[in-house]
Amino acid sequence: MDTGEDFGPWLARQLRRSEMNQADLAEQLGLTRAAVSAWITGRATPREETMRAIAEVFRIDHVSVHTRTTDVVSSRPVSWYHRPAYADGGRDFGNAATFAFEADVEILAREATQNSLDERLDRTKPVRVRYTLHELTGESLARFREAVAWDDLFPHYEAAAAQEQKVGRVIAEGLRDMYERDRLILLRVDDYNASGLTGDDYEDGRFAAVVRRQLDSRKSDASAGGSYGLGKATLWAASRLGMVLINSTLSVPHEGRTERRLIGRLELPWRVVDDSPWAGPAWFGEPDTAPGSEEVARSWWADEETVERLHLTRESSAPGTSFLIVGAHDVASLADDSPSGEDAADEETVQSMHERLVQALGRNFWAAMTAGRDKAPLLEASVRTVRNGKVVIDEERVEPRKEQPSRTRALKAYLDGETVDRLTETGQVAEMRVPLKVPPRRGQSGGAVEHEAVLLITSAEDLDGKPNQMVAMRGNRMVIRSARVPDLPLGTNPFQAVLLTGHAAGDDADNADRAEAFLRASEPPEHNKWGQTDELRALYSATAHRRISEFTRAANTAVRDLVGRSREKSKGGSHVLRDLLGLETGTTVPTAARGGKVPAIRGLDAELDASGAWRVRAEVKLPVSQDPWLLLPVAKFDVRSGGRPSVGWAEIVAGQNCELVEGRLRFKAGARTASFSALTDVSTHPVRAELAGLIVELQKSREISA
Repeated sequence: MDTGEDFGPWLARQLRRSEMNQADLAEQLGLTRAAVSAWITGRATPREETMRAIAEVFRIDHVSVHTRTTDVVSSRPVSWYHRPAYADGGRDFGNAATFAFEADVEILAREATQNSLDERLDRTKPVRVRYTLHELTGESLARFREAVAWDDLFPHYEAAAAQEQKVGRVIAEGLRDMYERDRLILLRVDDYNASGLTGDDYEDGRFAAVVRRQLDSRKSDASAGGSYGLGKATLWAASRLGMVLINSTLSVPHEGRTERRLIGRLELPWRVVDDSPWAGPAWFGEPDTAPGSEEVARSWWADEETVERLHLTRESSAPGTSFLIVGAHDVASLADDSPSGEDAADEETVQSMHERLVQALGRNFWAAMTAGRDKAPLLEASVRTVRNGKVVIDEERVEPRKEQPSRTRALKAYLDGETVDRLTETGQVAEMRVPLKVPPRRGQSGGAVEHEAVLLITSAEDLDGKPNQMVAMRGNRMVIRSARVPDLPLGTNPFQAVLLTGHAAGDDADNADRAEAFLRASEPPEHNKWGQTDELRALYSATAHRRISEFTRAANTAVRDLVGRSREKSKGGSHVLRDLLGLETGTTVPTAARGGKVPAIRGLDAELDASGAWRVRAEVKLPVSQDPWLLLPVAKFDVRSGGRPSVGWAEIVAGQNCELVEGRLRFKAGARTASFSALTDVSTHPVRAELAGLIVELQKSREISA
């Protein structure tokens, strides 16, 4: 029947919880203290009749002594433990780790989902991540506040909100939102098929790394996305109240159990409450009885009713963790335009957070969610929105093909072995290998080794965002770097490029482990680029970052080679020629007919070529319209003094969703985005281009004669 925790540690904890010592138990059993000591140290185990006697002492059934998956009921209720102020007078006005990131749900989704990917348990199945927005009002809000012992916390919040510090101002706004609007937004992040917060409350392990420590990543896998231990701080940064509650189902039993391990952590600044100074953080849990940790709140094994009251119920017993962000907010969503009226603004905020979560997951993890014919995805993700327990927005599964159609097509073709050497037809995916020279670590024998990254190219589609971009990733297939490929010839067909490095290039890729470790060391805390970092400098030579520069240049060259060959071999002729031959006449549509909204340039890439001309590529945002737009691109020099003189174009090339009509651009009806390229005429420059800035405008054009 023995299935749970070892008998010795279990018995020692029951004695502490019952406020008994070994001598007390020995006396009640009619045995010696030495016998009890032998049980606790594991040198012996009690007989069956003694097991029954121990159960009677603790007033539990004797089966529990055999299974050891429950504790003696404690008379000490769950409560908040606030860390006392430092004896030396030091004061922390907030957790510095939370300032490393903005309170942005896109950043939260990126960091939290990356951590879930890193903890994927069964490597043959995806880790499943679900985000739930839950708005509480009225009686539902009152019940939740009671469940988290709000009355005990409120004096601490009042003291923190009164401080003229950044954290104090954020908390004050959170309290104002809750009391004046009678609402509280919860954001829960659940993952399944993940490791869970395993390990002791205080010693090394996943639990202590997340709940007790800062800058402890506990990531031993070289292909893991995280490495700084900062990502978890985004959970607390996203809470206006600095509160996160946690429910974890463990992949490895702790104290004989795996389900409903609960703890809460609160991040507040230094404060004084009832004439007592407090350092900052607090924990919500069961008062510990272990020597040296008396009264410190430790995790506890909650019953289902408690978990439900705290809105932490998990949908299955699959290992993983649920993080509940209390008082969630999103800087970007709050800045969005919303309908008039306070209620409408509240609804828009939750809806915007929902939409931004879906977009962020699709933008950053489309590759991890892409499956091959015989290969499961690494990740499944979804978002849902609830108000007072009732569904407001149904669960929306993030579909990579919908969010990133071109790039998903490229990766799937590679996973299915359906790539080609060069592009000859629309929809094909071209593959090329790009070498990365991985230098040895300091003290490592041997020289640099070569790792072959995989470069994929395919034609771009509207929903992929900016065309002519190259996104790069490694093992867990989270997008690390995204940048436009430079020095593309005018008239290049819009494309998307994907660069797979490390284990993303394949499980059998040569030197994948070394490439993963090298690139991981070259990433900053945001994991959004590869370059020189303190860690890279410490682990490798001071010039190791040059290998990354060489790799990037080689990848860009490979892209230009592939898209160049594709253009040369195209049966339909060049993109420029097709644009010039397929002209149709049309008229402009009055601005008033479109609600006053006009097309606007939202992204402009410009560079000087060898002749001194400006090469530009513009991304255009188009308002919804059933009619085409006809606009004239105008280039002006932004000189140091005087007006802005206009300059002429040597060439204009229509791009996505537009065509060239007598020197003007006609944008496709119904399109939301478009692009064009152009080259300025050096003979019209009033000064050398390097002496001035460049401004590109879209001006309303007159009708074109047929």
